[in-house]
Amino acid sequence: MLEYKLIKKSSKCNARRGEITTAHGKIQTPIFMPVGTAATVKTMLPKELEEIGAQIILSNTYHLYLRPGHELIKKAGGLHKFMNWNKPILTDSGGFQVFSLNNLNKITDEGVNFSSHIDGSKHFFNPEKSMEIQMALGSDIAMAFDECAPYGADYNYTVSALNRTTKWAKQCKEYHHHDYQALFGIVQGGMQKDLRKRSAEEIIELDFPGYAIGGLSVGEPADLMLELQEFTAPLLPENKPRYVMGVGTPNYLIEGVRAGVDMFDCVLPTRLGRNGGVLSHNGYFSIRKAQYFDDFTPLDHECDCYVCKNFSRSYIRHLIKSNEISGFRLITWHNLYFLISLMEKIRKSIEDDEFETFATRFLAKYYAQSV
Repeated sequence: MLEYKLIKKSSKCNARRGEITTAHGKIQTPIFMPVGTAATVKTMLPKELEEIGAQIILSNTYHLYLRPGHELIKKAGGLHKFMNWNKPILTDSGGFQVFSLNNLNKITDEGVNFSSHIDGSKHFFNPEKSMEIQMALGSDIAMAFDECAPYGADYNYTVSALNRTTKWAKQCKEYHHHDYQALFGIVQGGMQKDLRKRSAEEIIELDFPGYAIGGLSVGEPADLMLELQEFTAPLLPENKPRYVMGVGTPNYLIEGVRAGVDMFDCVLPTRLGRNGGVLSHNGYFSIRKAQYFDDFTPLDHECDCYVCKNFSRSYIRHLIKSNEISGFRLITWHNLYFLISLMEKIRKSIEDDEFETFATRFLAKYYAQSV
């Protein structure tokens, strides 16, 4: 169902170059996965995603369950056919969305009762339900149902969430059955290193084909997130993929690779695109600023994407200020290409055992200028 091959390791840090084989193709790692929450990466067509080098996308179990419903997608032949995407897909468990509903949910050891954010209707998610939905969707990689303890949760609550995560991981594995879908386990443990270590040991014991580090980038300070990532990643098996959920800024991608992580996802490039936010080699900037009114240079002088080759900052600012959909599309296209291209360069640097040199140069330029 899924195989991981370690191709090269950095001699100076934990960065690693690998390859994941799935039913819908191979994935070269480290990799950034664009997020297609509702069976679409916002403003992008599947063939455009292929053109910019996307190898795998992520879709959301919770949102697809509520609308249009997993049974409809199963009837259509699965998520790949429904959205006309022939490369690998990863689906999350729905857990993070359910738990983030706060006052709309009630968590017990059996699962989570929650109200739909769309119409207020009542629903119940447990490990079996998450597996049922993800198997119907037919993704290449499914995620175990877990509980993400919020940042700021006390030690006792974090222990309870960890216990539920382990219990639910066992139930997911027992219930899960699919011809080609691989099921990944998720490590929790909040902001506590001892609990992170314990969670990793308990989830690894269940022998999943891949592992995710959950519960990071949930509001904690950046230095704490990086510290916990660096601590947790090496605890995971070397012969299986490692995935940090919800991380996608260029600097954090580099730090994640340095820690030994293979897979990343984040809504950042598309969310920024809808708001005029641009990722570049010189850091993040907002195209809405008046200084770009008559700036006829590309979004990023070092980028060779379709957008940067053909359109100016002035023109794209005009589109955004005019609330034209094409403006949001162009920035999203560039942002996704930027991250996908960055990961390609990272892979090459690991192959050449030059990752640390590449990372130092990239970050020096990325942090040097705030525009």
